[in-house]
Amino acid sequence: MSKIRHYLKSFLFLELLQGLSVTGKYFFKKKFTIQYPEQKTPLSPRFRGLHALRRYPNGEERCIACKLCEVVCPALAITIESEEREDGTRRTTRYDIDLFKCIYCGFCEEACPVDSIVETDIFEYHFENRGENIMTKEKLLEIGDKYEAQIAANRAADAPYR
Repeated sequence: MSKIRHYLKSFLFLELLQGLSVTGKYFFKKKFTIQYPEQKTPLSPRFRGLHALRRYPNGEERCIACKLCEVVCPALAITIESEEREDGTRRTTRYDIDLFKCIYCGFCEEACPVDSIVETDIFEYHFENRGENIMTKEKLLEIGDKYEAQIAANRAADAPYR
């Protein structure tokens, strides 16, 4: 009896008709597709994308070279070198992030005591040449300067949950 049922199912294409019924059910309903380059989905303020180094409102860089972000990075993607200034404070001379190694975990952002290193909501970036994946201190500060208003708005929106 089961062999007869199997042959009837395969001869009458019942599985195919079941699949087509699912397709037909959703064919005339409203679509959920987003046309990506023109339409963007909303991002959370906690989205972790491209890194940036921030400055204080007076223009001084925030990083105090405590090296906590370098220590906490599980992928060992951050390299920091520092030196002491004339006034006795430490500042970074080299701050590199290898974006090929980075796993975008956000540990560096959470470990920073002065809110210097942040991960922005920029996810549309690419590299065309070898070596562009290394984000130097100058590149990171440039990104931070360019998107400071957006970074500050995301931090303010996320503040009640920290």
